Amino acid sequence: MNTEELIMVAGGAGFIFVMTCIGASMVFFFKNQTSRMAQTIFLGFAAGIMIAASAFGLLAPAIEEGQAAGGSGLIPVAGGFAMGVLFLFGLDRLIPHLHLSSGTVEGLPTRMKRSSLLLSAVTIHNIPEGMAVGLAFVLAAQHGGDAAQYTAALALAAGIGIQNLPEGAAVALPLRQEGMSAKRSFGLGCMSGAVEPLSAFMMVALAGVIAPYMPWLLAFAAGAMMYVVVEELIPEAHLGDHSNVGTLAVMGGFLLMMVLDVALG
Repeated sequence: MNTEELIMVAGGAGFIFVMTCIGASMVFFFKNQTSRMAQTIFLGFAAGIMIAASAFGLLAPAIEEGQAAGGSGLIPVAGGFAMGVLFLFGLDRLIPHLHLSSGTVEGLPTRMKRSSLLLSAVTIHNIPEGMAVGLAFVLAAQHGGDAAQYTAALALAAGIGIQNLPEGAAVALPLRQEGMSAKRSFGLGCMSGAVEPLSAFMMVALAGVIAPYMPWLLAFAAGAMMYVVVEELIPEAHLGDHSNVGTLAVMGGFLLMMVLDVALG
């Protein structure tokens, strides 16, 4: 990648991180408990964006790349998707973490503090989002700097960044409600998004190695993101008495990402 391309990657990766921090900053404006409905909307909206990003921003180009390589695209897309699901499934079983809606620690036994376990859960699930953004820019670079490809990469980064806004709030606000200071809640919420630019730049650094496997990797990121949606976001968005609100939030997030992809892709 040349300097201009790296600047674009830095802008996209930086945007998704900054949006997480902006979302986490809501702890400074909500001194009392936020409603369960607000959290339902946050999580549902994030889920909808991730579903659309997986379908339009990752699986569709994975199929195109597979077909361009001289095949149907079925094997690399299906195989990569399954590998992404299994990767996140494995991390969920191995790395100690705790979901906000659960009092049971998942993963291997540990003595980690509750705040660290909560941060670990979000960090695990943010890895595929960073990978997706990095892969989108690597794909654009492989197509000789095609403007349409870079626009699609920017649309994906914009969508993931937008969903990081409510996601950052969904991490930091419950920590604040548990008695943690506003500054510490903000810091942990912001840190939960740090793995995304790191994952993005890891994909860029490996661009020369991963080029022949782009259909697999794009589908891999999609599978990992869909695992997060189905395993965590949608179930938590439908807890309590506001399941219809959660459903509408998912649809709203999906619609927004679809519009971004069509308008900018």
